Amino acid sequence: MRFLGNIEAKLDAKGRVFLPAAFRKVLQGAGEQGMVMRKDVFQACLVLYPESVWGEQMDSLRSRLSRWDRDEQQLFRQFVSEVEPVALDASGRFLIPRRCLRQAGIGQDVRFIGMGDTIEIWPSGPGGTGFVDPAAFGEALQRAMGPGGSSADAG
Repeated sequence: MRFLGNIEAKLDAKGRVFLPAAFRKVLQGAGEQGMVMRKDVFQACLVLYPESVWGEQMDSLRSRLSRWDRDEQQLFRQFVSEVEPVALDASGRFLIPRRCLRQAGIGQDVRFIGMGDTIEIWPSGPGGTGFVDPAAFGEALQRAMGPGGSSADAG
């Protein structure tokens, strides 16, 4: 599953929005029925996880955190308790609860950003996405991917 793209949309008066058709096709092609939404851990945006990806995240987190450590159990509880199940209606719309809209600072205009196996939902407009200045972006990629960078060369 690979969600790609940067697509703007509008919420209706009830807080519903159409999942972009390109993303719906990816979900259907993968046989995914539902999704899970939660606020991102680091940024003021919402993240949509296909159910299979959410399951992998839960399994990974659970395997790293002990049920018998109070602090680790609290981390797990907080991570999983702040989720909203997402179901698309026959038109391809879904509801974003008011609580989630407030957490991400989203008004009527939103931007969907495909992030590979997840989809981010950002407020649309200037400063509404987690992008860095183009020059800083190039420099950061060079540090991460260039000779001596923190990522191994896959080629």
